Amino acid sequence: MADGSQSAKETFEHALAAVTRAIAEDRNLEVKFTADVPGIVAGEARVPYLPHVVRAKDVAEVRGLADSLALRHRYHDTKLHSKLAPGGALARAIFDSVESARVEAIGARQMPGMKANLAALAEKKAVETGLARPTDDESSRLADVLGLLVRERLTGATPPESAQVAVESQRKWLEESVGHLLDQLETKVEDQKGASVLTRTIIAELIGNNEGEKSDDDQEDEPSDDAEDGMPDTPDGEPGEDQDGDADGAEGSDEQEGETAEDEQSSEAAMDEVDDSEAEAGEGKQEGTIPWRPNRPLDNLPNTPFYNIFTEEFDEVIKAEELCDTEELERLRKYLDQQMAHLSGAVSKLANRLQRRLLAQQRRHWQFDLEEGILDSGRLARVVSNPTKPLSYKLESDTEFKDTVVTLLLDNSGSMRGRPISIAAISADILSRTLERCGVRVEILGFTTKAWKGGQSREKWLQAGRPKNPGRLNDLRHIIYKTADAPWRRSRRNLGLMMREGLLKENIDGEALMWAHNRMMARTEERRILMVISDGAPVDDSTLSVNSGTYLENHLRQVITWIEDRSPVELIAIGIGHDVTRYYKRAVTILDAEQLGGAMTEQLAALFEETPPKPKLIR
Repeated sequence: MADGSQSAKETFEHALAAVTRAIAEDRNLEVKFTADVPGIVAGEARVPYLPHVVRAKDVAEVRGLADSLALRHRYHDTKLHSKLAPGGALARAIFDSVESARVEAIGARQMPGMKANLAALAEKKAVETGLARPTDDESSRLADVLGLLVRERLTGATPPESAQVAVESQRKWLEESVGHLLDQLETKVEDQKGASVLTRTIIAELIGNNEGEKSDDDQEDEPSDDAEDGMPDTPDGEPGEDQDGDADGAEGSDEQEGETAEDEQSSEAAMDEVDDSEAEAGEGKQEGTIPWRPNRPLDNLPNTPFYNIFTEEFDEVIKAEELCDTEELERLRKYLDQQMAHLSGAVSKLANRLQRRLLAQQRRHWQFDLEEGILDSGRLARVVSNPTKPLSYKLESDTEFKDTVVTLLLDNSGSMRGRPISIAAISADILSRTLERCGVRVEILGFTTKAWKGGQSREKWLQAGRPKNPGRLNDLRHIIYKTADAPWRRSRRNLGLMMREGLLKENIDGEALMWAHNRMMARTEERRILMVISDGAPVDDSTLSVNSGTYLENHLRQVITWIEDRSPVELIAIGIGHDVTRYYKRAVTILDAEQLGGAMTEQLAALFEETPPKPKLIR
């Protein structure tokens, strides 16, 4: 394999496929070497190609990934996993990480060679997930760190060298909080249901008792605040958690340290009562690639304005280049290109298809048989034979196609971290370039918050004596990656900012939608198209902890209804792993972030093929 010859690679692939089927104990399992996302989909194990120049490290990583997929196919029940999975992005990430560690531990404990391969895979994952990079947001890597600690408990394998700092920075408090529960996983390595129940207890302990990230004021007064507002006790600092996670916290609050057998049995009984429909909905999906957000009902929405903002003093609208220096932007852009090198070709093909369809709409249209204009060469013989013959002229009709502006509004929340935000960035980049060639101006915007726990807005609210019903209680950060008038070449590197560790936090969609809408309304183009790309409902723990659980969703629904019914802006949405058709009249939901590029091109192509609607009067 050292020479990287084609024959050697083919021999390796055949051997690896045979070993993978043997480990999975499924001779019908198809092992496919591809540039797509690795995983198990519809009975097919997708393994990445070896690079052109093969190193021993590359071979070990591919073998480790194939071993992991085979073990998952053999020892993992997807239906049971979906049935027992908790609500909330952070809780789900922890649940998935522990389950992956459990499955891989089964093989690592039996075969030393497989243990070495899985160690190489763990090193690769640590680098890809950013554990090797410093960050101020330790909570964003909690799931990965906990998975490595579980792996260490079950196999004795130390964390990868690149993840040592990240693991050691959280080891002490995790050992103190859930170390006794991690010890119990030793007896449940081959019991998926028992391990899942225990993992939910671990999640409840971490999310319910993690006071280390709260400020001193929050630690002192938070319980009385929740009681005063009539809201359940909700953690204030965990990223990505929302009100659906309260049920998990409540369940875990009754679990005592050193859980007895009776407590564990009652927990298992509670798990059995989970609706089977959730399991059925999860079948056939590729785990680990589908961002997850809870879907809440939107019944009985108020028809009158209800949305309040405690303060706008600390909100910001900022250009991407102002958030980091030019050198870092260049580095982040190169990192983005490297991460998505195999995808950019596929999206480019889709973008070229879109360009052909758009240019087809720009073909020249002529009006014939006119009394004045340009002489029609097709009527030249008739003009020569009878110069007085009327209706021998033509005129080119004006096209309204170019008088269009498109805004791409990207969700920059924490749950988009990883491949979804990378694919969103590269897709927006390529579509911006494509539309620019067709004379369509494109603006690329992003929305998130400046802090996880409300930031300065919450501090001001605390100082004001915690008034009831404060409304939105976090500092908004709206980012301009590319203005509509800026050429693509000047804004290309800005999209690399989305790869910056710590940028992605929480999302308040309603206000972001109005911000993007108002920017479009200030432009002179006759046709305005706003495309929203998100992976879930609005989530801001600080706001939801002191308001109703659907406060932000209700506001989003009102904003969408207003734009769709009373604005000339054409609104479309793409949901990644989240059913956005509940909110938007014109929307599509994709289950895998890899489908984003195709969905964006198809939605835009469909819009341009339609007759632009006449602008409606805004009252």
